[in-house]
Amino acid sequence: MKLIDLSVPISPSIREPLAAKIEYSSHSDGALQAAAVLGLKPDDFPESKAWATETVTLNTHSGTHIDAPWHYWPTSEGKPARTIDELPLDWFYSDGILLDFSSKPPGYEITSDDLAAELNRIGYRLKPLDIVLIRCDADKRLYHEHYAFLHAGVSAEATLWLLDQGIKVVGTDGWGWDIPLNLQAEAYKQQPKDGVLWAAHYIGKDREYCQIEKLANLELIPKPFGFKVCCFPVKVEKASAGWARPVAIVEE
Repeated sequence: MKLIDLSVPISPSIREPLAAKIEYSSHSDGALQAAAVLGLKPDDFPESKAWATETVTLNTHSGTHIDAPWHYWPTSEGKPARTIDELPLDWFYSDGILLDFSSKPPGYEITSDDLAAELNRIGYRLKPLDIVLIRCDADKRLYHEHYAFLHAGVSAEATLWLLDQGIKVVGTDGWGWDIPLNLQAEAYKQQPKDGVLWAAHYIGKDREYCQIEKLANLELIPKPFGFKVCCFPVKVEKASAGWARPVAIVEE
């Protein structure tokens, strides 16, 4: 088997609205901490060195993560929306389907016709619980100043179309699933109405599903189907999302 890492790092260098902060503690710092806790002196440890640690200030939507239904709305399908720790694990290990929209420009809104055409091109018919991955190569601009605005997005209509095929987990290498937030805001200012802001996310009001955001390395998956995706989210209690390190598993 070949394992392909589909995640971006947790890094303060990523220019995004929910940027992470990392405070690094060296082995010497660890000796000071350990000595204080245990009633010892730092030089009681070999070469005055103990543990190295990091303190991370992190939003659950920083880095590669999986949105839970609770992220979209308080309810889903007429019931309290489930949080990330409440979702079935079998959603997150299944057959992967890679749809390539890397030729589309940032801000392009992918439609159901686009999805159907790409599925027809690769010769695949979706089945329930497939994990559908959208490639737009936004991860190649991960450290760009405007990274959050440099991806193709998926329309609400296309999202609903996927869910109608029995899909429960979708993913994108973009910062978000919808078109970039700045374009949503511009469109709303021109014509204030429902269905403009966060339209695809709001599909989660009526249809329960999860989306993986900020994937990476989708171009390394050697075929559009015939591989597995493993993307178990971190079990954050009552949270709207959980960090993940998705992996494509390809039989060689």
